[in-house]
Parts: sequence; C-alpha cells; structure tokens
Amino acid sequence: MIIYTNTGNPFGLKLLICANLAKKNVLVKNVTLNDPVLGDMKHLPVLQLDSGVQLFSTDVAAKYLLQDEQEAAVVLRDEWLEWSSKRLAPALTHNMAVGSRADPNTKPILNTLVKMLDDCLSTRTFLTGDKVSSADVAVWSLLAPDGTLKGAVNIDNLLRWYRQLSNLPEVQDALTVLPLKELSFASLQHSNRFGGLHHVVLNPEIADFEGELLADTSANIAETVQREEIDAARAAFDEVDDRAVRDEPRIVLPKSGQKNNLITSALPYVNNVPHLGNIVGCVLSADMFARYSRLCGYNTLYIGGTDEYGTATETKALAENLTPKQICDKYFDIHNSIYRWFGIGFDYFGRTTTQEQTRIVQELFKELYAAGFIETRSVEQLLCQKCDRFLADRFVEGTCPHPGCGYEDARGDQCDGCGKLVNAVDLLRPRCKICNTSPVIRDSNQFFLDLPRIEPILREWVDSSDGGWTHNARVITRAWLKEGLKSRCITRDLKWGIPVPLEGYENKVFYVWFDAPIGYISITSRYCKEWQQWWRPDTENTGVKVDLYQFMAKDNVPFHSVMFPASLLAVNKGYTLVSHIMATEYLNYEDGKFSKSRGIGVFGNDAQETGIPADVWRFYLGAARPEGQDSSFSWSDLQARNNNELLKNLGNFVNRALVFCEKFFDSTIPAMTLIEEDLKLLALINRELKGYVNQMERARMRDGIRHLLQISRYGNQFMQSEEPWVKVKGTDDQKARAGTVIGMCCNFACLLATLIFPFMPTTARNLYDQLNVRGGFINSEKPLLRTLLPSGHRIGKPAILFTKIEDSRIEELKKHYAGQQQEKDKSPAPASKAPSEAAVQRVPSLKEAQKAVDEQAAKVRKIKSSGADRSVWQPEVNTLLDLKKQLQSLGQPRTSESAPTAQGGNTAKPVPSKQQVASPNKPEAATEGSDTNAVKALEEEIAQQGDKVRRLKASSSDKSVWQPEVSLLLSLKQKLASLAGVPEATQTSSGKKKGKK
Repeated sequence: MIIYTNTGNPFGLKLLICANLAKKNVLVKNVTLNDPVLGDMKHLPVLQLDSGVQLFSTDVAAKYLLQDEQEAAVVLRDEWLEWSSKRLAPALTHNMAVGSRADPNTKPILNTLVKMLDDCLSTRTFLTGDKVSSADVAVWSLLAPDGTLKGAVNIDNLLRWYRQLSNLPEVQDALTVLPLKELSFASLQHSNRFGGLHHVVLNPEIADFEGELLADTSANIAETVQREEIDAARAAFDEVDDRAVRDEPRIVLPKSGQKNNLITSALPYVNNVPHLGNIVGCVLSADMFARYSRLCGYNTLYIGGTDEYGTATETKALAENLTPKQICDKYFDIHNSIYRWFGIGFDYFGRTTTQEQTRIVQELFKELYAAGFIETRSVEQLLCQKCDRFLADRFVEGTCPHPGCGYEDARGDQCDGCGKLVNAVDLLRPRCKICNTSPVIRDSNQFFLDLPRIEPILREWVDSSDGGWTHNARVITRAWLKEGLKSRCITRDLKWGIPVPLEGYENKVFYVWFDAPIGYISITSRYCKEWQQWWRPDTENTGVKVDLYQFMAKDNVPFHSVMFPASLLAVNKGYTLVSHIMATEYLNYEDGKFSKSRGIGVFGNDAQETGIPADVWRFYLGAARPEGQDSSFSWSDLQARNNNELLKNLGNFVNRALVFCEKFFDSTIPAMTLIEEDLKLLALINRELKGYVNQMERARMRDGIRHLLQISRYGNQFMQSEEPWVKVKGTDDQKARAGTVIGMCCNFACLLATLIFPFMPTTARNLYDQLNVRGGFINSEKPLLRTLLPSGHRIGKPAILFTKIEDSRIEELKKHYAGQQQEKDKSPAPASKAPSEAAVQRVPSLKEAQKAVDEQAAKVRKIKSSGADRSVWQPEVNTLLDLKKQLQSLGQPRTSESAPTAQGGNTAKPVPSKQQVASPNKPEAATEGSDTNAVKALEEEIAQQGDKVRRLKASSSDKSVWQPEVSLLLSLKQKLASLAGVPEATQTSSGKKKGKK
C-alpha cells in the first residue's frame, strides 16, 4: 500500500500511524496535487491499496487499516472520527491561520472542542475505551502540529492522553518518516482544490462553553511550558552573550570542520528589468539565507551575476539598435543598481562575458569531449540567405504548426498563442525577424551532450542528494528522469557566445543552457584565486565539506538538477554539486501577471519610486514568498503587513521598550530579578527561536517571519499585562519590577534586531544603533535566549522604525501600476491622427500597401520583442491597423505578415467604397486597374489553397488538421466576393459565420 500525501499534512500522519498500529507495510510518497498519480482526484492524502483502489477519505482509510477494533466501540469511534474531521480540523485550521485568513471568532469554538475532549478523557483512558483506536490517532494527529494548544490551561486529562499516545512506538516510528517539526495546518492549503479547510464555515453554536481553556494571555499560555524548558531558559539567560561581533574576512574561504555554505542565485538574462517575482525568486531569497547563514557563524559565500550570452541578448540588441556588448553593459548596470537598492549583499556580483568564463567553459567542454560524452549530429536549421546566417529560435517567427492554433506570430521556440513548444523548422510560412524574408532549411552539424550515457550516475546522485531540495525541485527532476534523458544540443550557429574550441567549428558558440550555470564557477574565480577550494574542495584529503545552496524559480530547476550536475559528474573532477535546490513557485501581481509592456505590476526600478523603504519591500516579499504554491502580490496585503505586523506589532513593542528605558531609567538597562512567570515567558520565546532556526535552516522565509513576529507579540502582551508605566511610580518593589520588565523587553528587542536582520538589514542596523550594540549572533545548535543587554548597559536614542502607509497612497499605487494609466495617457490629440490618415492616402496601389504593411509589421514585432512599454509600441500598432484596413479594402489577399490582429468583428464590416480609399490625387482608373490585378492574384491564391485543403483532407481525417486551412480558404473566397460586388448583407452574414468558428 502507498500513502500519497503532501509535506506537513497531519492527515497523512494519521494514516501512517494507523498503518503502523495495524502492522501493515506502507510506502509514504510526498507529492503535489498536480502529480499524475492522483489523476482527477486532486485530494491529499490518498491511501492506495495493493489492488490499485484509492481511498481519499482518511476516516474510511483509517477504518480500513484498523478493521479489528472493538465492536462495542465502533459507533463511538465513528462519531469521534467525524467530529475530528468536520469540527476539530476546520476549527484548528481557522485558529492557526495568519494574515487575512485569520479568524478571531474561532477561539470560543475551539475552547468548547478542547473542553469536550478533556471531559471525555476524564472518565476514559482513550476516546473510545481502554484501547487506542483510529479515533485517538485522528485527534492526536490534528493536535500534533506546533502551536495547536497554545494558551491551554486546566486540561490535565487531555495532556495526559496526548503524552501517552506520543510515547507509543508506532507513533514514534511514524514521526521518523513524517517529522513532527514539518507538520503544519498551512500544508492543508495544498491538499485539495479548495485551498484547505478555510472554505468550511464554523458553526458558532458549537461555542457553548463559556470558559477559556485557550486564552491569549501570556500567563495562560505559559501553563503548557514544561519544567525542563524553564530550567533551560533560566540557565541560558543567566549567561551574558558577550561575544564580539565577527568581522567578515575580505576573502571568505571554506574551512575544515566548519559549516561552509556556498550560495548562488539564478543568473538573470540581461535583456530586461526584473520584476518583484524575479527578485524574490532568486536574488532576494538567496540574500536572506546568506545573511542568516552569516549570523550563525557559517563560512558563507554568496555569488550572483548576469547571464549575458545567447539569442535573448542579440534580439534585444537589434531592438534597441545597440551591439550585444552595449546591451550587456547597459542592463548589467540596471540589474546591479536595482539589487543594490534592495540591499542584496552579494560577496561578488559578476557576469558571464569574461575571459574566465570562456576559459572554464571551453576546458569543461574539452574534458567532456575527451571522455566521450559529446556527440556530433546533423540537424536541420533555418538559414536566412539575405542575412547569410543560421537563425536561432528567437530570430524566427511564423504561423504555429500545432493543429487548431494557426497563431501567426509564433516564435521559433514557443507559440504564445497556444503555449506549446515549437521547433523552428516546423513553423508555417517562417520569416527572419531581422530582414523579414523567408529562410530556407539547411543541415548544420552540432554538438550534443550524451545525457543517456551519464544518466545512471546522475540517477544515483539524485537519489542520495535530493533530500535537501524543495518539493517542487524533486518532482520536476523525477519527472525528467522518469521520461528518460535524451541527448541535448549544446552548440548553436550564433555570433554572440563562447566559441567552440575545435578546429572547423570556430563559427559556432555554446548554447546558453550549457554555458550559463558554469558562470557560478567563473564568477567565483573572479572573486578569488582560491576558487577551487569552493568548487573542487577535495574533501577526502582536506576535510573541507561545502554545501551548495542554489536559489531559483521552478522553471530553472532542470538546468540545475539535471544539466549542470550531469556535466560535472561526467568529467569526474570532484566538483561541488548542489546539495540544496531552493525553488520557488511564481509570484503573480494582484492575481494576474506582471507585464512591463502593459505597465502592469511593480518592477525593480518601480519599487524605489513608490517611496516605500526597501526593507518594507524585502519584509513583504519574504512574507509572501511563493514557497509551496503560486502567491500574489497585493497592495492591500502590503499595506496590512506594514501597518499591522511591522508598525503596530514589532515597531510598537520595540519603541515602547526603549522609550521607557530612556525616560524612567536614564537610558540604562536596569537590574533584572526574574520570577517564575518570567522564566515561562523566556521558555515560550525560546520555542519561537527554535522554530525560527528550524525554518531558516531550510530557507523557509515565511515561517521564519511568523516565528519572529510571535516573539514581538509576546513582548507586547508582557508589557501590557505588567504595566511598567504604572509600577514605576509605585513602591520600591514595584519600581524594581518595572525595571525587570523593561530590562527583559529591551533584551527581546535586541533579539528581534538579529532575527529581522536577514529580512530588513537596514532596519536591524538602525535598531542596533538605538540599542548601542554592534550586531548579533544566532546559536543554531542551542537556540536559547541569553542576556544580550546586561544591567548597566546604556542604550542609544530611541526612534520610530516604521511609518504608516495611508489608504489614499495605496489607491494611488494601485491605479498607477494597474496598466490603465497608459490607456488614459495615450489619448491622441487631433494632430496626432494626421500621420495615420496620411498613411492611408499614401498607398493607392496594392503593391505599395502590401509593402507598407510588411515593413510596419516588422517594426511592431521588433519594438514588442524589446520589451518596450505600451506607450512606445501602441502608436505603431495603430498605424499598422490603419494600413491593414486599407490593404483589405483594396482587396489584397491576407498573408502571414498582413493578417489583422484579432479584432472580433472586422469580417462583418462592409468593405469601403473606392471613393473612400482612393487617393484624391490619382485618377480612379488606377484604382480600378489595381482591383483587376487583385482579382487575378486572389483567384490564383484561392486555387492553390483549394488544392492544399483537398490534399490535407485526403491524407488526414482529423478535422483539427485541415480546419484552419479551410477557414483561410473561406476568407479568401469572401474577399473575392467583395471585389466582385457581392451585396453588403451577404458579406455581413459571412462575417458572422466566421466569427462563430
């Protein structure tokens, strides 16, 4: 049997424990909802029986696994199973939610449910009697995730039962497979198509218990703290953390016996401006982890840069009328300045257009070639005879070859119309993007990396290494391996790239997918001459172990998990291989997509113009990081997180603590005499500190932020309940107590300064200055709070850390980046219409009209491919549309270049009369002569198209193959009818019919 579940799902743990109790052998597989094994089920977990039958109800599956339960208790068991699934699970889901999903009305309901459990267990050992049942397992699994019983008080029976189940060998065995620390109700968001259990509406009538078993005060929460936690908290806080802040060496090198983290972020192309999704997907996530890594004292090297070779660069250079080198220089500076503003702390930010890159790439190729891992194959490519060059994918456009599509501007690698991949040689009516002429097919010899030969050692490596990868990285890689690897072309007939170092192949360059990942190595070699200590550490002889963390969006995974490691494994020179692939999903913009051309979304250079500090952007992107599924940037969410989590929670607590210290204790940390309740609070903070470290070690930024904000909440609750502003004016004992409270809160603030440093480095440094300390540390092995600011320490001047973002400002930003502003701004003045109108009058003949349309279409494609704003290309599109209308009115058959863009009702419009389109400066006979020629040309094209349709119908019964050609034939016949004087009503009817197809 197999249990298919997603990471952290408590219902998956429920099934595994039941299987262990039943002594059944089961295999646990972590999958996502999109895994093909689930088919249309779209629900996790699923228990798949040996027969292949899948049980998606965990209650049914639990009863199937434990069929020999006591017959007398079956009814009671079923009631508890239903209670756990329909009442307890939704209540816990709502209660554990954060942000906009949090439900403040859940607490009374959960109080009642916990009371019911405790009352039941006051008379029974287990829920259904004196033996463990599937009901006990179901409830225990839901209470197992961290934080479910926060604030629990007077539940001795429940706690006794909970510990009793926790100690069962079957439970302990299950937790080795599905670790307790990974359990989270947030995982349920990815367990079904409804986003978890948030759609389940809680019944407020359940809340019939008026007491508070799960109160929100620190005192009540502290009741869950164990004695060993208190003793550990006391021992740790008695120690003063007086370590000097470590100054990072100028050159960071790995050391034997220490943790050495080599961190890279995917190298972005230099043909665009990165948007927020690009930034959080690689460079910002890597920077947050690198800063955390340095706080822990790990030897940390963070390498980044830009990917500068390939067709994307050449295409951009053509669009902007620059050389590829000039484009690279321009966009390298743009990327660099954006990352600097965001506070990205690369140890070295380089580029791939360097001598070091050329040397290392060519050396690696020679080693692969010598070892027999390179093949030579002849491949068909498109050759532009006018440009005298083979055309790479991005230099070719044409009609999509996929049945049923027919999109006329498909690229040589992918069709934007249907989204499918395309081979350039398969395009219908292909054209060169540079000169707009039709290329021809020619054979060209290219080099291929023999991946099938490398596959066995690659599979073995993946099996032993992917434990540190994100789930999506594992799934994507396994999918590639499951299909079986195929040889991949690594060279191209281009000019802008690293030349192939073999005689006779000097005019070929390496494919960017082969060359770009090697950039991590070459950029490191630019950083220091000892680069091989990081990339070829010779662990066996030096004892140096390097952990390679690579951050990227999921679309980059195959290049880092298959292609790049395959090359390094094949040469067998002891290269460092990736141990942790940290791949994000996609960040969307307000539930849509970022689009520079349409002015939709916030791009790197836009963020600075909003006036919102870079640290707030960093914090928000870390909190909204798409770790398990796609997430969306939202202006309202950004405002809420700034105003509530930063300003009211974190900023309010820190400022109050420091201001009180300044005002009542002369900016000096007072003596601290801790009582039992203080130690319980320290224990709770240590829990959050451990959680923070546990999540950050796995680069889970969102959960790291959640834990640090909880520490701040504890601090706010502590100050509110102790009221030091009252006690400081009372008796000597009360004044001393106020001093203890303020001293502890200032220490909490110092801890928070360190914990926020990976996310908000400028804010953290500001807070360090206010606290008068140089910096902080994290002891990842023993994450316990020590005294950071001892009595007598003088703090600096308190200041406000965050400012409120007003509703009016958010509304302005929403409008500005919604893409609509360009529609409003582009309203043309009357004079601006003149060029378009003049253009209509300047092309009286069909030949001139066709030429004008082709030239204008090429111009539009060139501008759009450059990523220019809509305000730049829209006027040119308007001109193109005018030219196309005139061409159509003159009766010229539509070609791939002159086809009008999708304009729903164009075919239904009556054709303008000759008087409407003829030039006033030409005799009408010229137009009539043009029409006669047009009829002849059109009849010839109709004859050719008719032959093509007949051949297709004869060779294929698939309608999707020949239907697009039939539609084109009908369109041509309609135009012929228009030229022949068919009545307007007939044309309109034909147009409507076509519109329905």
